Amino acid sequence: MKLATRIAADIGGTFTDVAVFDEQTGQIKLGKCLSTPDRLIDGIQTGVDEAQGEWKSANLFLHGSTVAINTMLERTGARVALFTTEGFRDIYEIGRINRPDSFNLFFRKHVPLIERALRFEVPERLMADGSVHKPLDMSAVAALADRCEELGVEAIAILFLHSYRNPDHEIKVRDYLAARFPNMFISASHELSQEYREFERTSTVAANAYVGPRVRNYLGKIDDVLKEQSFSGRFMVVQSTGGLYTAADARRDCVRMMESGPAAGIVGTQALCEQIGLSHAISFDMGGTTAKSGVVRDGRVLTSGGAMIGGYAQGLPLLTEMVDIHEVGTGGGSIARVVAGGALRLGPQSAGAVPGPACYGRGGTQPTVTDANLLLGRLSAERFLGGTMPLDQQRAEAVMNDNVAKPLGIDAVQASMGIIEIATANMSHAVRGVTTERGLDPASFPALVAYGGAGPLHAVMVARELRIPKVIVPRSPGHFSAFGMLLSDLRYDFVRTTFVELEHVTFDELEASYAEMEQQGEALIARSGVAAQRIVTSRAMDMRYVGQEHAVTVDIPDAIFAAKDTKGLKEHFDRQHEQRYGRGAVDEKAEIISLRCTVTGAVAKPSLQGLSAGDKTPPSGATRPPRPVYFASTGWVNRCPVYDRDLMLAGNVVAGPALIEEHASTTVLQPGDTLTVDQLGNLVIEIGR
Repeated sequence: MKLATRIAADIGGTFTDVAVFDEQTGQIKLGKCLSTPDRLIDGIQTGVDEAQGEWKSANLFLHGSTVAINTMLERTGARVALFTTEGFRDIYEIGRINRPDSFNLFFRKHVPLIERALRFEVPERLMADGSVHKPLDMSAVAALADRCEELGVEAIAILFLHSYRNPDHEIKVRDYLAARFPNMFISASHELSQEYREFERTSTVAANAYVGPRVRNYLGKIDDVLKEQSFSGRFMVVQSTGGLYTAADARRDCVRMMESGPAAGIVGTQALCEQIGLSHAISFDMGGTTAKSGVVRDGRVLTSGGAMIGGYAQGLPLLTEMVDIHEVGTGGGSIARVVAGGALRLGPQSAGAVPGPACYGRGGTQPTVTDANLLLGRLSAERFLGGTMPLDQQRAEAVMNDNVAKPLGIDAVQASMGIIEIATANMSHAVRGVTTERGLDPASFPALVAYGGAGPLHAVMVARELRIPKVIVPRSPGHFSAFGMLLSDLRYDFVRTTFVELEHVTFDELEASYAEMEQQGEALIARSGVAAQRIVTSRAMDMRYVGQEHAVTVDIPDAIFAAKDTKGLKEHFDRQHEQRYGRGAVDEKAEIISLRCTVTGAVAKPSLQGLSAGDKTPPSGATRPPRPVYFASTGWVNRCPVYDRDLMLAGNVVAGPALIEEHASTTVLQPGDTLTVDQLGNLVIEIGR
């Protein structure tokens, strides 16, 4: 029997979302349940059962999770030792000596994941060209291994200077340690990155070793359960780029899955834009714990060669390709509190899945964004999650009064509206993080694509704040990241540092380097065991003006390589630099820093079925009893219209104020907004001014 089902599961901080796709019928079934932090696989199983999926009939299991990034942010990872070049044990702590806030007397530097006592120096040294300046002392390595055993080390990170040029020393130490400690997690920097910059490389390999044991154990438990369930397909994990790689690769290169769930949502946004003919859009994903934003520009997802995990001021850098995402700690479970001086603060602390918001009735004692939405009438206490999870409005009102309203001398409604407005400001900052800070004007984008369980609740307020004219809410927004996994392709990213001034570029040498990376990517795709319909490659370069410190990543059109056009390459870089920083330097010399290559194995994807056409007026069956809903601009609307999204038809038009309810989300229309249901079932909202 041919296996013809794909299962995708996205584990968030509050909910676990599952999408089951039947390749023969084209049908997609969905499941959603509270995450189970103590045993995450239980949440996946519950979601699969709710979606009526069967492991034994599945040929692919696609998975995204926050386990890696949460381990890093919460500092709950392994006890790690660092083996590094003699004389360089402190580069991880010194960092770049950045001072983001010059006048902040309370500023604190980043805190390394590895304490200084566990950072060990190894006698060895390579030169910048990869030649050996000082041979590797293996007897010293053996002595340090003894020390690690005494100290109860759980993982070892290896970073030797210039190993991106010559990994020989790292390979010898890695192989020795792997043989001596077969059950220990060993990570060498050259396996993760082929770029220069010793601090960022150290931070990357340290993070990989820090989260590695937990990720390896977590993925191993999932693998065990899959075998128990007679799953015989391929287990794939979503990378931070939105592409797929094997679970075996994920157990070794854990840092590549830091932003796996959010990345899948942006892949879904890209596919949606392609279907409806949009070349530019901003994605807005709000779940129970965080809100994330990314950009689709010219039909492509914008990516970055690295990120600061934990924020620019005190975060730790990772040198790994990922979707360019900006994230803020504002979600449905974000906790509101009054601090000294009478200021109202929101997040980043979250009630999570356990105990969850107070209205869940699971022991939560602090007011959250979800509680505020319930008290403002935007959520139905009886129909939350399709009625499977009733909400406790009295409990929400009690904690809102005790913790926010009374301390501020206002009522619960005013307190709730204040929380929503602060949440809107925070989420607008997430959007600005991937637009304004990248030289892009959010108001120039035609649409904001909103998803996640809480995204449609807040999207129109965010769009108003940023003057974005339109909001698009896809079908099943609460499961959109899981759905995006079904649209993901196999993907491998490579980078090679190579310093050369543009005027000395030899295109034949560049072609040879790119060809080597492309062959490596094709081999990995073939090894994955997943049939790719076609292989697609793309090329980019990190470039800068001579004398600059930092570079700009520039996508290189194939025509420039075909024509071996050095002048065209320079002009292309000048335009990209001007877009990013507001100015270019046409007369200045430029240089290439690194070569980047992406190899994608495109797989078959589900296609969305259109809706039946209807009139402008929604059918009578789609109308639900109206209820009081509070809006900042009008106050209480006592009979706010409410509609059942599942019963609406293509062409239906709804004028705000109104609510559109579905199983895992509610879309809020503000007064003055106009909603139209398009042929694919998307809610297209024109923002009123």
